[in-house]
Amino acid sequence: MLKLPFKSATARVLPAVLMIMTALASEATLARGVSPYLPLELSPAVEQDIERVMVLAGRPVMRRPFAAAAVLDALSEACKLDEFLCRRVRNYLHGYMSRYAITHASAEVAAADGSERALPNRRGMGTEDAWATSVQGLLQVNDHVLLQLGGLAYPHEALPVGSSLSVGYEYAQLDIGYRERWWSPMADSGMLVSTQSHPMPGLTLSNYTPLTKLKLQYEVFLARMSRVEDIAYQDRTTSGYPRLAGVHVSIEPLPGWSLSASRILQFGGGERGRSFGDFLDAFFRPSRYDNISDELSSDEQFGNQAAAFATKFLVPTRRPFSIYFEYAGEDGARKEGWRLGNAALSAGIYLPQLLHGLDLRYEVSDWQNAWYVHSVYPDGLSSEGHVIGHWGGDHRASRDGVGAQSHSIWLGWQPPVGGLLELRYRTLANERYSGFDYEREHDVSVRYSRVRNQFIYGLEVNAGRDVFGEDFSRIGAFVYFAPGQRELARVVPYPVPATAATRVELFVDVGMGALRLEYDPFDKGVTPRREVSSTSPHLGLGVRRRGAHRSDLGVRLELDEVDGRTLIGVRAVDYRLRLGNRFALSAFAGAVRYDAQTAAYGYYGGVGVQWRELLPGVTLSLDLKGTDKVLRDALLPDDPQSAWGDLLYKIYGANLYLSYRFR
Repeated sequence: MLKLPFKSATARVLPAVLMIMTALASEATLARGVSPYLPLELSPAVEQDIERVMVLAGRPVMRRPFAAAAVLDALSEACKLDEFLCRRVRNYLHGYMSRYAITHASAEVAAADGSERALPNRRGMGTEDAWATSVQGLLQVNDHVLLQLGGLAYPHEALPVGSSLSVGYEYAQLDIGYRERWWSPMADSGMLVSTQSHPMPGLTLSNYTPLTKLKLQYEVFLARMSRVEDIAYQDRTTSGYPRLAGVHVSIEPLPGWSLSASRILQFGGGERGRSFGDFLDAFFRPSRYDNISDELSSDEQFGNQAAAFATKFLVPTRRPFSIYFEYAGEDGARKEGWRLGNAALSAGIYLPQLLHGLDLRYEVSDWQNAWYVHSVYPDGLSSEGHVIGHWGGDHRASRDGVGAQSHSIWLGWQPPVGGLLELRYRTLANERYSGFDYEREHDVSVRYSRVRNQFIYGLEVNAGRDVFGEDFSRIGAFVYFAPGQRELARVVPYPVPATAATRVELFVDVGMGALRLEYDPFDKGVTPRREVSSTSPHLGLGVRRRGAHRSDLGVRLELDEVDGRTLIGVRAVDYRLRLGNRFALSAFAGAVRYDAQTAAYGYYGGVGVQWRELLPGVTLSLDLKGTDKVLRDALLPDDPQSAWGDLLYKIYGANLYLSYRFR
């Protein structure tokens, strides 16, 4: 039986919520009803097709699983560019438009050798597990009531993956049950919420049809985590089931460009009871009610929080692609809730048609210490023994809050003989300051699949070395039921309208930077404050799209050197206002990574002026930029013992450079 993660007071509110939503649905006679969700991380070939559809349709998706109705809406635009892909996805969606249907089924068998480790994004499944099977189906009671039933089983586990009752309509759909979520534009990892751990029972309220001209999408949930035996409480421990609540909001200010903000809170469990008022205090004033300080003890602390800001930018060239970034943090820093502490920066690029028959996706994530550990909940944001976020959090010693960096490269190729050949390489390096002797992890997998009679079947070989220096290998065979599928992806050139292609500029920056660094250890004057000025080469790589009213928007990656160390800047928002044919003004904002003794992170931004077309295709730019507080924790033996526990850098200066436009 499903046990909802609520106290009796909240349980009394639930019937009222359902009545209100039913009334709204009956009043909204022109609104559509609820939508089923597509499988999440269960059918890779189909999910790749869905991702292609969303890119071609110009829809920058910031959360998953995909609502079937949202994908169906996107087909109208995608069909203009790839009719074959459109037909294949439409056939697959046909089962989701039935009154009742089996929408997914899969089975795999495998043999493994070597070390045992958690497989990335497989809901706790490990290399040693010799088999797995899953199934999902639906029953559409009426337009506003839908039942989805599903399950995933592997040795010693049976999970109700995807099982939920949905009521409501397109602007407010309430899901009761084991509804999963992935809050990140990243496809191979998510710092806050992913499928690394088991699904949790709870309630989710969301919309699948965007609201307002900004195309607002939201999702809020409350779930129950697994039992924790050693929750800190009043100089001892208590045991119980912590709750996990979350809010995700995204907007699309311009076509093809999305911004999102996400927040999750882990709280309660055992004797750590909390009222709804406590929840609101911690959510809106976290620096006062949820960060341990001289005024707030661990018992008074509400719980454990993490937040993330993300952006996704679709580029409609003749070979469309997407670029995306995520900046996340555990709790706040220095009593300032808007400043993320213990930061993580992730970036990715997806090219669904790099070359004829070739897809490419590359992603990198880098995070500081203290992720997935906590003073109150020793395993932090974990459930059933696995982190709920990035798979790299499972690839380390238990409760070692070490920072790390991961890279993932996925290459898909449709050979002339048919089928789909996929090559994936993952690598993970935990930081050296840990007390454990970690090595760089390497993980290579090769997967080949074909379609026959609406089934996708194939083989996968996986091998590598884990962070403890132990080798592992695994070989498996799989079969997926994919309704309506007759063959896998066939690549055709995307006929992007010439007007769209000419509105895109790819460019590279080369020049010089003059930057100043101010370093303050905040250790009561024991370590002198430092100020350093330096000049260095400046490099940048970016893309922008022309908009209306002389406005352009893009994203950019730039490299500088400060005091002999690399400074990486990510312009998540890179805006330009054209003044006639020759001049322009610019403004930008994003995040920086400073390669100090350990990585330091913070916000940055700036303004600039440009002399366009100084030479054909060449622009001269002058930018003034500065950072907010760029922080890293004092972790190394020779680090000053800061009063705040962290070290602060401020960096500001100017860049003069030439940009060459490739278009």
